[in-house]
Amino acid sequence: MADPGAPVRVVLVDDHPVVRAGLRALVGGQDGIEVVGEAEDLPSAERVVAAERPDVVLMDLSLGDGPGGAEVTARLRAMPHPPNVLVLTTYDTEADILRALDAGALGYLLKDAPAEQLFAGIRSTARGETVLAPSVAARLVRRTASPGPVVTEREVEVLELLARGLGNREMARELLVSEATVKSHLSHVYTKLGVDTRAGAVAAAIERRIIRSG
Repeated sequence: MADPGAPVRVVLVDDHPVVRAGLRALVGGQDGIEVVGEAEDLPSAERVVAAERPDVVLMDLSLGDGPGGAEVTARLRAMPHPPNVLVLTTYDTEADILRALDAGALGYLLKDAPAEQLFAGIRSTARGETVLAPSVAARLVRRTASPGPVVTEREVEVLELLARGLGNREMARELLVSEATVKSHLSHVYTKLGVDTRAGAVAAAIERRIIRSG
């Protein structure tokens, strides 16, 4: 937890230099918040976090061709002096939200958030508090309160692979399971989404914002 009397030390992780520059100008101009470093991928994030030991890492989820923000979050949270992580992204699907929170992120905000919400979120994350964009919180509540069967995280992975056009054998190889297990997951997914084809499952998952459209 950050020292209440000291500025909140923040590291920015985003693969777009222009975005980092904009965030540095916006966030670093706030009283009580100091941007102490930037990174664009996993190796640079690990280096700057080890060197600066920030209170908060502001994390994008899409980081080019390397590991995504959820994986980077998990690696940073496993470090000897782990920072608290606040995700700042354009993605609001269940798959992205659950993956980030499971990786150890304390907060999840969207890039269209008002500036004051972002500043408050950074300060709350530094205190170890959970921060969720209203639409993200609503999505999680709907998932919990849904009267129907909930699509599991493994089934979300299956849907993502379906969306990539993988066949059962390829999915089994990717997930390190048998083809029979893949078929079982598909059967459950079809039932939960009320569909009977692979294309129908992908379309329904995208429509319900369980997975991304592209």
